[in-house]
Amino acid sequence: MARYLGPREKIERRIGEKLYLKGDRSYSPKSATVKKPYPPGLHGKKGTRKSSEYGQQLRAKQKVKNVYRMLEKQFKSYIKSAVASKNDPYALILKKLEGRLDNIVFRAGIAQSRDQARQIVSHGHITVNGKKINIPSYEIKTGDIVAVKENSKKASLFSALAPQWLKKYDAPAWIALDKEKMSAKINGLPTLIESGIQTKDLQAIIEFYSR
Repeated sequence: MARYLGPREKIERRIGEKLYLKGDRSYSPKSATVKKPYPPGLHGKKGTRKSSEYGQQLRAKQKVKNVYRMLEKQFKSYIKSAVASKNDPYALILKKLEGRLDNIVFRAGIAQSRDQARQIVSHGHITVNGKKINIPSYEIKTGDIVAVKENSKKASLFSALAPQWLKKYDAPAWIALDKEKMSAKINGLPTLIESGIQTKDLQAIIEFYSR
C-alpha cells in the first residue's frame, strides 16, 4: 500500500477531529478543520447519520494510525502482536507507537510534525547513542540519546530554522532535551493520558482487528 500523499488536513476533516498533522498551521485559524468543519466532498455543513459500531471502530483506527503517520500493514502488526501477548495490550501498543524514532524526534521538538520527523530520520540526520539510524520505525529504549548528527547541524534546517521553533518548545517530562546540542535523553515513555490517545479508541481498534 502506497503512502498517502494528499492533503493531510483532508484526513482530519474526514475523521472530524483535529489531529495536528500540519505543525504550527494546525493551531492557527487557517487550519482546514476551522475553515471547513465538515467532511470533504460536502458543500457546507450537512447533517450526518450516527455511525454504526463498525464505523466507530474504523474511525478510531484511522484516527490513531494517521496521528502516527503509519501504513496499515505495520499498524495492524503492532495491534495484533500486542493482543497476542500475555501483557497489557494498551501498554504494549503505546510503547510501540511512542517508542518509534520518528515519533521521538517529533516529541523532542527537533521536527514540527511526524511527517517532517520521518523525513529527517530517513535522510540520515539522526543518531541514536552516537550511531546514525535512518529507520523511522526504529524502537527507542529508556536511556537512549537521540540527537541531530554533527555534520547535519550545518544544514539550514538545523542551523537556522529549528532553533527558532525550539526556543518556544517545551519537551514532555519524559524527555530531557538539550536545545543547544539538539539532543534528547529518553527517560521513559508517556502515559496513555500524556500521549493524547483515548482508552476508548484503543479498545475500538482492538475490537476492529478482532472481527
